[in-house]
Amino acid sequence: MLGGGIVKGMVETARNFLGSYTDEARLTTVEYPEERIPAKENARQFPFLVFDGADPMAGLRCVACQICEKECPPQCIYIVKDTAKKPDYTGKLQFQPKVFNIDLSVCMSCQICVEVCPFDAIKMDTEYELARTDRFGALVFDKNRLAKPNAYFHKLHPTDGAEVDGRLAAEKAKAEAKAKADAEAKLKAAAEAKAKAAAAAAAAPPVAPPPASPPAA
Repeated sequence: MLGGGIVKGMVETARNFLGSYTDEARLTTVEYPEERIPAKENARQFPFLVFDGADPMAGLRCVACQICEKECPPQCIYIVKDTAKKPDYTGKLQFQPKVFNIDLSVCMSCQICVEVCPFDAIKMDTEYELARTDRFGALVFDKNRLAKPNAYFHKLHPTDGAEVDGRLAAEKAKAEAKAKADAEAKLKAAAEAKAKAAAAAAAAPPVAPPPASPPAA
């Protein structure tokens, strides 16, 4: 039929056009903000600080090493290290940041701070609705606003969270095994030293008593 290809093309176009309004798998428009597309696991916006336990400040993984501050390209991280060690959520003494601020109006979400952190203390959030009327004050987040629990990190990045927890658990088990081995080695060395001292004392010749003093005239 003359023009059949044109008709078939127009029918296919009409089918796709109507389907884009009726087929849920092909709907591309989301009625934001009432409807939201879940963020991808690898999505990233701005950094946050991870803490363990129930106390956000005592449980911070950050030890104020300041590597992220030095490596940050736009220099939006400001850290002041505390002068004395304080107990963390497990009771272990460690340094903590007295001040930890991030200027989100300057942050470019490069994730370099996450890559260089040796303690898995800083991770990337997916929150992007941070518009404020005060650009310079409201967008400078301190450690209280940056602190998020480890469960929050797992919710955003479950694969990365599982890998980090597994690695930290392995490192903790290795450290505990080393500490146990060192303690056993010290006990063994002390026992051997004690045994050697006892053997040396038993093998030593008896000490002759001192001569008696002559009677007084």
